[in-house]
Amino acid sequence: MFQELTGRFENIFRKLKGHGKLTSENIAETMREVRRVLLEADVNFKVAKEFITAVEQKAVGAEVLKSITPGQQVIKIIYDELVSLLGGTDTPLREANLPPTVIMVIGLQGSGKTTFCGKLAKFLKSRNRRALLVAADLQRPAAVEQLRVVSQGAGAEFFSQPNSTPLEVCRASIGAARQRTLDTVILDTAGRLHINDDLMQELEEIKEATKPNEILFVADGMTGQDAVNTAQSFTQRLDFSGVVLTKMDGDARGGAALSIKTVTGKPIKFIGTGEKVDALEKFHPERMASRILGMGDVVTLVEKAAEVIDMQKARELEKKLRQADFSLEDFYDQLQSLKKMGPLSQLVNMIPGLGGKIPQDVSVDEKGLVAIEAMILSMTPDERRRPNMINGSRRLRIAKGSGTSVQELNRLLKQYEMMKKMMKQIGRKGQRELPRFF
Repeated sequence: MFQELTGRFENIFRKLKGHGKLTSENIAETMREVRRVLLEADVNFKVAKEFITAVEQKAVGAEVLKSITPGQQVIKIIYDELVSLLGGTDTPLREANLPPTVIMVIGLQGSGKTTFCGKLAKFLKSRNRRALLVAADLQRPAAVEQLRVVSQGAGAEFFSQPNSTPLEVCRASIGAARQRTLDTVILDTAGRLHINDDLMQELEEIKEATKPNEILFVADGMTGQDAVNTAQSFTQRLDFSGVVLTKMDGDARGGAALSIKTVTGKPIKFIGTGEKVDALEKFHPERMASRILGMGDVVTLVEKAAEVIDMQKARELEKKLRQADFSLEDFYDQLQSLKKMGPLSQLVNMIPGLGGKIPQDVSVDEKGLVAIEAMILSMTPDERRRPNMINGSRRLRIAKGSGTSVQELNRLLKQYEMMKKMMKQIGRKGQRELPRFF
């Protein structure tokens, strides 16, 4: 996410820190480079211009020029303005005083509305809320069945009403949610390949009838300024309350995310970071600005870890680590926790200093983890608990069973022994905190 943008900003900051003293000239040069980076990322021209003007006005002040570390001061100013550009603070979902809370999801066809509805239901479920997914898209073939499948994957309830209009379906769904004692209704409305009056009329009628607490506009983050222009058209007719950017795990240059709040006046509330039902992040402007500038996002990384780590297992593992008594079964458990946190490429971007350091043509080796998992699963329970019993014939069997080579298995066992030896040395020193595998 924003990998190219992050790399470009880090190059600019490296040059900026190289100046012993900042002058109006080298600040102007830096701002020209920043402007070029923003425009190449498909940021709205007016938004980019206003951003550069705001940074220049603050950066050319005497307080910055007399600073001991002027370059860092300018970076801080760029960070603050970027946070402001992205919305300033995160905006929570509105809730109804009397359940159910009604969330209306709108957008063009193909933007990922139906998938987002499932992700949102899963997100709410993790916060002890029960959602009803409503099939109000009666235009697209198989849309109702798609939402039914999505609802099953998200562990949410589903509502449809054959031989009815979208308006009738939405009205009936609120009563159905009350009968089932569900606290949230998510309306998956129809989209079109382009904006037309029939679509807007239908959505306006649903809005008037259901009085939704939230209207979320779903935009494809890979379409850049097209997403921003479409959002403008929708807000003029429906005055939606928030934006969701999908497909942000792909080759998104960042233009939509950096422009849409300023152009529409509506906050970004969620971003989709993958195809899986749990690949949804609540949008935090300050965290996103930190990621874009290559400063990482440790808070989100810790939150992801907290969601998947069993604290009792963590304490047991720590005890084993202290005694250098952990096995390949423990290693496998840690591997599963890592996989639940999301793709490695996204996790790497959350680590300060690594966001823009990985070249565009080099991907994080996800296959290496799959190979390790296959090798461990090809072992017997005894072999996982006591790897030292794995002799030559066993190694050959495990390698064949996992589709790997004996050399790869030898490498894994050697790394395991080295890690075990290192933990034993640390345990002797009596350190209180021991590092986890990942």
